[in-house]
Amino acid sequence: MRTPTRPIRTSARDGFIIVAVLWILAALAALATIYSIYIKNSAWSVSVMDDELQAEALVSAGLELTAYQLAVPQDAQRATDSQRPPDAQRATDAQRPPDAQRTTDPQRPTRGQFGFRLGRASVLVNFISEAARVDLNAAPKAMIAGLFAALGAPGEDADRYADRVIGWRETPKRSDQADEAALYRSSGLTYQPRGAPFAHVNELWLVQGLPPALVARALPFVTVYSGRPEINVFDAPPELIQALPGMTPLRASAFLKERETAPRDKDSLARLLGPDQPGATIDGSNAFRVKINIAFQNGWRTGSEAVILLGGETPPYQVLSWRSDGDMDQPQLTTTRR
Repeated sequence: MRTPTRPIRTSARDGFIIVAVLWILAALAALATIYSIYIKNSAWSVSVMDDELQAEALVSAGLELTAYQLAVPQDAQRATDSQRPPDAQRATDAQRPPDAQRTTDPQRPTRGQFGFRLGRASVLVNFISEAARVDLNAAPKAMIAGLFAALGAPGEDADRYADRVIGWRETPKRSDQADEAALYRSSGLTYQPRGAPFAHVNELWLVQGLPPALVARALPFVTVYSGRPEINVFDAPPELIQALPGMTPLRASAFLKERETAPRDKDSLARLLGPDQPGATIDGSNAFRVKINIAFQNGWRTGSEAVILLGGETPPYQVLSWRSDGDMDQPQLTTTRR
């Protein structure tokens, strides 16, 4: 005889448990995926932050190496002179030309370039004296007008724009018939000229009557850190050679062709531009503009630009301004003019 069999039935409760287990497994898989993405993004963020921190340290290293290179020739000369007997020092000074007797330190370079590699980054540093730019606080009117003319402003307009720059930086006098502040009020501006030296080149945007397009073209050629009324013609860009008072396109072109191979001395300056060329010098400034470009192995590149002032003891230099890549991309300060 056969034992009778009963059909196997799956209860509804068993089906619900299976579905619940599948949902839990799917949820765990989703959480694992989200967590892995979170870990990946966190690692990327930490890597980016690490590169940014390294970039800041490399910029500081570039500035210190620049100050060191500019200070070493003078320190070496001081050490050499200090080792000489006093009688030998006096004899050596007596044999030097009068100009050399006034300063025993060799002239520091006014521009240069060097590079170094540290860790996962390569660094390229370029430095140049601020004397290669027109100082808005020290340059005479003829130099400022020449700059505006070289950048495309008509002659009469260039003179008028130079007057406005001079009016911004000079303390107003009661005896002046032309009230500089009245020009700003009549233009509907809510501020007056500073009546003191420019604190920053971006103040050029605020000078009444200057076209914004002209200001934008002029900013790469001006400074407030040189302190010199002249420009170093061996370092200055071609636009500033053309801006020299009395300069003609033919003379400027001839000078630019010869200056790279000519010695950087007063004799060359007199031979190429004449002995009495106003606004021209071979001297530099204690302020230097330093451009630092950093390239990492992962392809990320960044850069900074700083102006440093040499001459201190501790520390040997002072940072006057600092701009990173992000700051350079920001629009400049503007104001509405009528």
